[in-house]
Amino acid sequence: MTTARVPLVEMRDMQKAFGGIRAVDHVTIDLYPGEVVGVLGHNGAGKSVLMKMLSGAIQRDGGEIFINGSRAEITNPRDARKYNLETIYQTLALADNLDAASNLFLGRELVTPFGFVDDSTMEAETRKIMARLNPNFRRFSEPVSALSGGQRQSVAIARAVYFNARILIMDEPTAALGPYETQTVMELIDELRRQGIGIFLIDHDIHQVKVMCDRAHVMKNGQLVGTVKVADVTEDDLLAMIIAGKKPEHMAA
Repeated sequence: MTTARVPLVEMRDMQKAFGGIRAVDHVTIDLYPGEVVGVLGHNGAGKSVLMKMLSGAIQRDGGEIFINGSRAEITNPRDARKYNLETIYQTLALADNLDAASNLFLGRELVTPFGFVDDSTMEAETRKIMARLNPNFRRFSEPVSALSGGQRQSVAIARAVYFNARILIMDEPTAALGPYETQTVMELIDELRRQGIGIFLIDHDIHQVKVMCDRAHVMKNGQLVGTVKVADVTEDDLLAMIIAGKKPEHMAA
């Protein structure tokens, strides 16, 4: 007897309207542990609104969210963190004037028994998590404003993982990065996958989705066009789903 796998995240019949516009129209998607799932669509397709409902940044009008098979009540980002869900926005939300350790513990600083900020322990913990995620990271004493885009992504991802994130929403993590930095971020995502973390990847870059993702949920005009295994479709298939709103003929049944 086999036991069915339980999704890490399941969003059922999600709905959101702004005025008369249905931004998300009865959408159901899921995500499993150790899986990277692309959320694709043109501007206005509803992908960002859908993910913001999951993160608690936007209130849903209807639908249900389940985490590890149990109903989750997520009405704000603080609720999302209770379910070990973190969002890494394209802007990264880093304090440019602070170093990696200060950013990792920003708002959650470690203190000594005397109540002083424990800089040495925070740096030691930052070195540990970076050794796990990005062993090539060396610039611990510099403000993050001096870091490359890939290194800044490393800091943002380390912050989420250090505080036990099991579900990540990543918003175009390789946007505006060069080939080397993109490779760094791709390696980080692979490491997160190996650790069993589930990732929703919001992206416009079909090539990156083909390289990094296991499946893709494609949206158009607030509706789910379909969910596909990326190994089973071409980049042209994905593009046709985004533009025409139809699944590939060989998968249309």
